[in-house]
Amino acid sequence: MKTVFVTGSAGFIGFHLSRLLLAQGYRVVGLDCLSDYYDVSLKKDRHELLVKEPNGENFIPVIGKIEEPGLVMELFRTHTPDYVVHLAAQAGVRYSIENPRSYLESNLIGTFEILEAARAYPPLHMLLASTSSAYGANTEMPYRETQRADHQMSFYAATKKSNENMAHSYSHLFDLPITMFRFFTVYGPWGRPDMALFKFVKAIFEGKPIDVYNHGEMKRDFTYVEDLVEAIRLLLDVAPERPANGTDIKQGDSLSPVAPHRVINIGNSKSEQLTDFIDAIELAVGRKAVRNYMDMQPGDVPATWAEATLLRDLTGYSPKTDIKDGVARFVDWYCEYYQVPKN
Repeated sequence: MKTVFVTGSAGFIGFHLSRLLLAQGYRVVGLDCLSDYYDVSLKKDRHELLVKEPNGENFIPVIGKIEEPGLVMELFRTHTPDYVVHLAAQAGVRYSIENPRSYLESNLIGTFEILEAARAYPPLHMLLASTSSAYGANTEMPYRETQRADHQMSFYAATKKSNENMAHSYSHLFDLPITMFRFFTVYGPWGRPDMALFKFVKAIFEGKPIDVYNHGEMKRDFTYVEDLVEAIRLLLDVAPERPANGTDIKQGDSLSPVAPHRVINIGNSKSEQLTDFIDAIELAVGRKAVRNYMDMQPGDVPATWAEATLLRDLTGYSPKTDIKDGVARFVDWYCEYYQVPKN
């Protein structure tokens, strides 16, 4: 039985990935600090559900901070994971303006602890979460992994791009196979309360207005969470190899010329208007939203759009869930979890 070390296992994406891995027969060591950035009870419920899964006996939950000196090293020594998926991070663009130190500690120091542990106990493959926000001020779309990404517009994005650079150096120096995946606006059941879908659905059910930034002139590549974790699972088996000739890399491949390191977009390859996303929410909820149109927020970008050809070439898989279907599944979960009657 292969062991996967998943950081952020009580988080939105980490929970869904751990659930998929358990269903496919993996042993999962899940580390999470259960931070109070949002509702801790939601995180605890995710962990408890993983334990109750059909293969829940193969889930080993560990509560702790990745940045705690020596913790990750000890977990690597004890469990010697075959694979590592690093999802734990302080998330959120706007919160990084209010509390940047939490991003420094979790995203930079925490990732350093992961890389050091992998240096001591090398896994077969490491996959580390980056973000579409790394593309920053780029206006050429769709975003391609081979584009330069030098002008991040929030401290959150800057820490994630720094993670990519840190990982590349360790990959080069210690021959660690590392894939950085940049994911795009992820949504679905068990989603984060600080994200637009959750906030919009909650507000509509409560009869409150929703804040629509940039007066609705926003576009996002909305990616359904189960599509995302399926892509991550398939990428486990596609560890990058250091190229024998640094110039002999296929066109469109982001493989480093000097390290077994690659950056991959995971997105729906479709940029949707925010107002269309809200229309899908209204359809699923059965009520109209009161829309409060506002200016753009600092650190935000007007549009994202993933070019996901590299993911398809490497795995044969492309995310495909339509926003109407994905939003409807979220609303069904929300009503069941919070016992909210639908119209």
